[in-house]
Amino acid sequence: MAPMQISTNLVAAPSRVRQTTFVALAVCLAAIVAACVIVVAGLTTSFATAPFSPRVQDGHIPEGATVSLDDDHLPAIGKLDPALLSAMREAATDAAGSGLDFPVASGWRSAQYQDWMLRIAVETYGSEDVARQFVATPEESSHVTGKAVDIGSVDAQSWLSQHGADYGLCQVYANEPWHYERLIDPGDVCPQMVPDASSAREG
Repeated sequence: MAPMQISTNLVAAPSRVRQTTFVALAVCLAAIVAACVIVVAGLTTSFATAPFSPRVQDGHIPEGATVSLDDDHLPAIGKLDPALLSAMREAATDAAGSGLDFPVASGWRSAQYQDWMLRIAVETYGSEDVARQFVATPEESSHVTGKAVDIGSVDAQSWLSQHGADYGLCQVYANEPWHYERLIDPGDVCPQMVPDASSAREG
C-alpha cells in the first residue's frame, strides 16, 4: 500500500486561521482605540467651549439686591470701590426719605464675566462696534475695577441725575442712565457725559 500523503494545505490551514484571527483582532482593537480618541477629543472640545454661566462670585446679582449693608456678602457689592459704595449708601439713605430704594442691577464684575457680556452683546447687535457702545472690554470696564454701579430703578436713576453730584456720583454715559461712578468731590460739577462706552473720556 502506498504511504498516505498529507496535504500541505491542511497543515498550513491552522496557521493561516491564527494569522487571520490576529489581524482581525488588531483591526478591531485599532477601531476601538480610534473611537475612544474621537470621544475623548469631543468631550475635551465640549468642555473647552462650554458656555460661561455667571455666578455670584463673578459678580452676578440675585434679584432684590441693594446697596445696603446687608448685601455686602455679594461680591458685586462688597468688591465695589469703598468711596463709591459709601457715596451710594449715603445717597440711598437720603433718597429713602422720598420712598426710594437703590436696587443694584450690576456692580463689580470679574473680567471673565465682563468678557462674556461683551460676547453676548456682539451676538445680539451683530457688530463689535455697536456692542462696544454698551459693553466695554474687561481692560476698559469700570465694573471690573469696582468703580461703577448700575442702578436698576428708573425712579432712583432720576433722583441720582438730580442729586448725585451732591455725593460725588455722576452719570458717565449719555446712553446709560443707570451707570454711575464717583468722579468728583461731593458738591462739585460732574464732567460732561460721553455718548457711550466706546467713547474716549478724560481722566
